[in-house]
Amino acid sequence: MAVLPGTVLVDLFGQAAPVDAVFARLAGIAAFCLALNMVLVAQRIEEIWWFSWTFVVLEVGTIGVSLANALGARPAGSGALLWWLLTVVGVAFLALLIAGLAKTGTETPPG
Repeated sequence: MAVLPGTVLVDLFGQAAPVDAVFARLAGIAAFCLALNMVLVAQRIEEIWWFSWTFVVLEVGTIGVSLANALGARPAGSGALLWWLLTVVGVAFLALLIAGLAKTGTETPPG
């Protein structure tokens, strides 16, 4: 999305033509940086485990917005496929995050 917002949003997912692609580009860059943060947290999970919950909060919010848009709160002329895809992927990712946090919470530290 950061590189080709029009192609991704309009051509691939049938969204209404954006007035300005700046916000789509910013969202793409932010998503990339968020993924980098997730990798950093995963590498030091024993020390900063609590930070993982920010990703859960983010997913819950993302699911809420994408589900609302999938159910009809989207601009006129925009397709629902992108929003259903984001909702389904978000729910799967949330389930994996919760499962991973639950597993981590039941493990005993070494030593």
